[in-house]
Amino acid sequence: MTDTGTAVALTPAAQDRALSPATPSGMPALSRFGIPLGLAGLGSGWSAARSSLGSPLWPVELLYGAASSLWLILTAVYAFRGLRRKGAFRADLRDEMAGPFTSIIPMVGILLSSHYSQYLPPWGAWLCMAFIAALAIVAAQLLAHWVTGGVAMQSIHPGYLMPVVPGAFVASIGFSSIHAPDAAMAAFGVGAFFWLVVGTIVTVRLMTGGEPPPAAKTGLSAYLAAAATANVAWMVLHPGPVGAIQLGLTGVLLIMVLMQVMLLPEYRKLPFTQMFWVFTFPVATTANYSIRWLATTNLHGREICAWAILGLATSFTLVIAARTVPTAIAPKAARLAASKSTEVH
Repeated sequence: MTDTGTAVALTPAAQDRALSPATPSGMPALSRFGIPLGLAGLGSGWSAARSSLGSPLWPVELLYGAASSLWLILTAVYAFRGLRRKGAFRADLRDEMAGPFTSIIPMVGILLSSHYSQYLPPWGAWLCMAFIAALAIVAAQLLAHWVTGGVAMQSIHPGYLMPVVPGAFVASIGFSSIHAPDAAMAAFGVGAFFWLVVGTIVTVRLMTGGEPPPAAKTGLSAYLAAAATANVAWMVLHPGPVGAIQLGLTGVLLIMVLMQVMLLPEYRKLPFTQMFWVFTFPVATTANYSIRWLATTNLHGREICAWAILGLATSFTLVIAARTVPTAIAPKAARLAASKSTEVH
């Protein structure tokens, strides 16, 4: 009787955890996809600089090449993990922490195929559409799970924005890159709708539900990712003079940048992990938009400002990469030392 009463008292999400066999979270594997996402985002920034500032091509191709290689390797490893454990991807989708980050895999695919579509017509365009379709399916699965009681309010974190807000805006950018403006506008509409809906839910949770766990605090960068991708998406969809909507979006981006600056003391309290790579994509995309926006102005010294912003974004990514190396090596060294200690004993 006690067991039955407990099951009834649980929320649907809690019941699913209580009644299902424990499965390891895919969060460590999914968080690694932040690396190719950040590199591809920085590659887009250097691509904007090539158009606006006449920067060399090699940084663009180097960053996209590195992102492509890492994405292919990580996707293969993740897929192999799924083959070894039945239902692994479904479990990741339903995981309250990791679920939203499953969308990063097709998001990276969209960015990469958008870039390489210029070299591989029409295959690049078809690949881009395939990745957009994959992102739409993942987002729809997540939404269906969320709206049927699959997640507790207390478990919601800013990462829930990723699949339906930055993801939708990245899809819009992808459609624009393959010259499909109507589809790009439709994708932008999706992003704008869920920016309002999911953004409101996430903000209410953060404002009234207490402090999020440390593992979720890096996800606060999703606020910046949403604003930055929205601005880039609208600008590539409406090239030319900056209009009222673009100015409004720029204002939102500015306040999101300021919010991230105010959050720096909170971020500094967090131990460094590979999750810090989630910061690189919004920073790079903000630089991307800043370069594009400065190119439309008559500001004195705009090229110097653009180079400075790009340099800061590149330096930030390099610092994250440099700090990742010892973090990745340390666990392996510890396991090796433990193994040797066991052999001695």
